[in-house]
Amino acid sequence: MSQIYKICFGCFFFTILFVPCSNPEEELHQSGLFYTAASSNHRPAQLPTYKVIGIKDGDTFAVLMDGKEQVVRLAHIDCREKKQPFGARAKAFVSDRTFGRYVSLAHNDKYDRNHRLIAEVILSDRCNLNKELVKNGLAWHFKKHSDDTIYANLENKARQARVGVWKDRNPVAPWEWRRARHTANTAH
Repeated sequence: MSQIYKICFGCFFFTILFVPCSNPEEELHQSGLFYTAASSNHRPAQLPTYKVIGIKDGDTFAVLMDGKEQVVRLAHIDCREKKQPFGARAKAFVSDRTFGRYVSLAHNDKYDRNHRLIAEVILSDRCNLNKELVKNGLAWHFKKHSDDTIYANLENKARQARVGVWKDRNPVAPWEWRRARHTANTAH
């Protein structure tokens, strides 16, 4: 069942439609994550869960891991920055689905230069949060760091459906926006 939320940012109301992922078991199988061929019923392996204790933005949040805060950067995607259009919507989407809840993290113990764990986030309903952000037009497939065709296809479908950021005539990718801000800051 879909859920509709209205969120007020300043004087503007945004409607966010949460559509449950179509087939979480199939998505996990296709991604190759947690799938154990030796399993007799071909179900994803059980993963540890971690409580989400803070939301930084649409593609970064903090979990409690082994009694310490661990910042997690969502793999394969890049969300708009908070000051960009749809940046706050991506953060709200992630917050509504994860804050104070337990999630599983699919990762290969890889960290970025900021010591953030790079992971795909699996929600309690087995939806892949990273993919849901792309499906809802709230994230780009981050092709610079991912050649995953599933994410590329999800982005193409969102573009064709003109959902989220794809409603804009000329959406500016977050990495381009960051580069422009960096260039402007170094010019002063």
